[in-house]
Amino acid sequence: MTAELVRGQNHTLPQTRLEIRVSAGSPVVAGATLGDERGTVRGAEWIAHPASHRVPGLEVSRQAAADHRLAVDLDALPAEVHRVTVVLALPVGAGRPVSFGAVAAPFVAVTGLDGTEIATFTLTGLDTESAVSALELYRRQGAWKVRAVGQGYAAGLAGLFADQGVAEAAETAAAIQEAVASGLARSVTPPPRTTEGERVRHPAGPAAAGAQAPAPPVPEAQPAEPLGDPASARTEAPGGGPIDYAHPRRQTSAPPPPPPTAPPAAPGQPARPVAGDATGWSMDERLYNQIWGMFEDLARAVAAYRSAVDFAESRMDQELDRALSDPRNRIGGAGDRAREAARAKRDELTGRAREALERDLAQLAAESAVVEPALPAAYAGWDNPVWHAYRVPMEIPMALRLGDLRLGEAPDLRIPLLVRLPLERGIWIDSGRTASEAAASTTGDQLRGLAMETAVTLAARLLAVYPAGEFSVHVVDPAGSAAGQLSPLVGSGVLAGPPAAGAEGVASVLAHLTRRVDLVQMAIRAGAADALPPDLDTGEHLLIVNDFPHGFDDRAVTQLRYLADEGPSVGVHLLMVADREDARAYGPVLDPLWRSLLRITPVADDHLADPWVGHAWTYEPLRTPQGSRVLQQVLALVAEARRGGRR
Repeated sequence: MTAELVRGQNHTLPQTRLEIRVSAGSPVVAGATLGDERGTVRGAEWIAHPASHRVPGLEVSRQAAADHRLAVDLDALPAEVHRVTVVLALPVGAGRPVSFGAVAAPFVAVTGLDGTEIATFTLTGLDTESAVSALELYRRQGAWKVRAVGQGYAAGLAGLFADQGVAEAAETAAAIQEAVASGLARSVTPPPRTTEGERVRHPAGPAAAGAQAPAPPVPEAQPAEPLGDPASARTEAPGGGPIDYAHPRRQTSAPPPPPPTAPPAAPGQPARPVAGDATGWSMDERLYNQIWGMFEDLARAVAAYRSAVDFAESRMDQELDRALSDPRNRIGGAGDRAREAARAKRDELTGRAREALERDLAQLAAESAVVEPALPAAYAGWDNPVWHAYRVPMEIPMALRLGDLRLGEAPDLRIPLLVRLPLERGIWIDSGRTASEAAASTTGDQLRGLAMETAVTLAARLLAVYPAGEFSVHVVDPAGSAAGQLSPLVGSGVLAGPPAAGAEGVASVLAHLTRRVDLVQMAIRAGAADALPPDLDTGEHLLIVNDFPHGFDDRAVTQLRYLADEGPSVGVHLLMVADREDARAYGPVLDPLWRSLLRITPVADDHLADPWVGHAWTYEPLRTPQGSRVLQQVLALVAEARRGGRR
């Protein structure tokens, strides 16, 4: 399994011939330095960079680029080399970013020669730095390990080289930047990316007001699907333009602070948790912000614990190395005493870290216990009593709950996974095998059935949180294999039409939704929204696609990609139920489709990453309680409200 590292964490390398892949949102210079036992770079000949792209055992890119592949053969390194540091820097020049804080966070992956990922690291938290030591491959007791470093330098490459002991650091850095600038001058300038501000982001009707831009696609090398940063209202698009994540109905001025609903805690005691204890204009917004605050708190608490444990292990290794480097300590009881002392110190540091983590987890568990019962239907699980008092709403909520998230250090603490409404991008429910234990104990047919059940429950939640008649669901089931799972939607009469079967049915539904997207986009660009055909439904639409790619020809695949890219901006959303392995025959033509969708699973799986420290979070889909008819009851109320609206 891939190790997703946080700053300071290390991981053993299972092989010595490696490839290091770098993905960044803008061109960066990628190089590497060789260091001795103390980490000192003995001269310019120990630096691999675009002007001198090869040293023994190491080869780097010749040019600045957004993506790099560095080849490393640890066995071919000089005997004096004990450390290989992967270095990233921003090229200098007019109009280019001057700091990593102005570009997307670089992503680095260490892989085998067959492409199998060993460890990954996302370099978050950079600000004014223009050069950074990303990863470090180091030799420890005859074995090689990788450590996530993430040490940035505001002084650029010159400061980085000086820190590593290079004698002529400034001159070496200047020579590298000159070679990079010369190469960039000869290179072909790529076409500019379309910024989110240039795309159609206007509503087709009241329900689509404020539709948001889809999140940037994830590099293929990244194993975990990144969740959007909920704590920030704005972030950088891949092309450098801002993406506006503001809610359609949120005021632009600062929200009022939360009302004091609980007496202050006694001195020295943790604050009493209160539901809605966050800023926001409404209780729903305060709960939304509080949930994401809990998510961030748990991510950072576990990151601190893991970092402390890693530090304790590293300190023990260093103390043992120092003690046993003296031959006099290798005989008699001195060596044993040194080992015992080092291990005792390690255990003490680890114990302190665990105590701090337990305190944080206890506080978060207490907060979860008061927040969960207070959640509105859109944020609540199916077992929450709020669904028994459900009524069709008059306006859409701020967000929708897709499932729960948890970490291995706190298996009983679950944080709701909330996504903004209207949906920013489509969803892909993976019906294929994953590496999780839950998937391994489930047959292929069971996984496909569970995936479709998950799609039905998500569609039901979307129908339930929209006003009557403002959300429509279409289903494409080419082989009719999901008739059983679709029965709640079909039986309640909430579908826009019967599930489409066969190639003709697929073509008809796709043509209908593609026409809607085309007409709305043309009307918006022409400023003639009033000229839309009277039969055009301006509400939000969801297309559920089962068993892809069966029943899809090349034209249908192209239309599907078009809906995934352009649909969310005008209220057409995609919910795919598919096994990616079944679509391999299409080759890379479908890669943009997969990358543009949020991947979730029908069983528990640790594939989602947070935007702060990059933990691999275990996602659990929402299930209705065994024997409960809450889903059917909610859909019946939705259908009744629709019939009432048509009278």
